[in-house]
Amino acid sequence: MLFNPSRDEARNFLFESWRKYRAKELLTPLEDLATQLIAKHPEYFAVLENPDRHQDKDYSPEQGATNPFLHLMMHLTIEEQISIDQPAGIRAQFVRLTHKLESEHDAQHRMMECLSEMIWQAQRNRVQPDAAVYFACLEKQ
Repeated sequence: MLFNPSRDEARNFLFESWRKYRAKELLTPLEDLATQLIAKHPEYFAVLENPDRHQDKDYSPEQGATNPFLHLMMHLTIEEQISIDQPAGIRAQFVRLTHKLESEHDAQHRMMECLSEMIWQAQRNRVQPDAAVYFACLEKQ
C-alpha cells in the first residue's frame, strides 16, 4: 500500500472517504479510488455509514462474514500493485484475468484470493511473503 495503516487508521480512512464522498466534499486521489471501490460494494454501505457501530467490530473466519474493511483495503493494495506493476508481471496477470473473466472487478477478486493465499502461507511458515506463491496461484485462475 501507499502507507502502512493500523487497523483503526485503515477503517477511519474508509469511513472518512465514504463520508466525504456522500457529502460531495473534495477527495484526495486515494480517497477517490477508495470511494470508487466502495461504490462497487453496496453491501458495505451500511457498515461505512455507521462508524460508531462498526469501528471495533471483529470479523472472524468462524463467523463466515467477510471483513468489509479488509476486502476494500485488499482492493486498494491490488490497485496499487497494478498501477506500479509490482510485483513485476502483476499487471499482465490482471489483464489476462480481466479478459478471461470479462470483468476487472472479478479479476481483482481472483487476485485477492491469491494475495490472501500468499499472506497466509507467509504467516503460517513465518517467512516473508513470496511473490512466486502469488503468481503460482494466479496461473491457476
